[in-house]
Amino acid sequence: MGKPVNLNRYRKEKARAEKKARAGENAVKFGQSQAEKDAVKQRDGKTRRDLDNHELEE
Repeated sequence: MGKPVNLNRYRKEKARAEKKARAGENAVKFGQSQAEKDAVKQRDGKTRRDLDNHELEE
């Protein structure tokens, strides 16, 4: 006789695996790499600093 299987654990592990696979597909389909996110963040920061430096002082 084989080892008993906890069906609740099996069901939850299967759901987690499916969710992770779907997340991976969506990351490829819609996502940006970390390097792209950092570049956008850096560019936005530079733009904001440049605009702040051009404000008129009263």
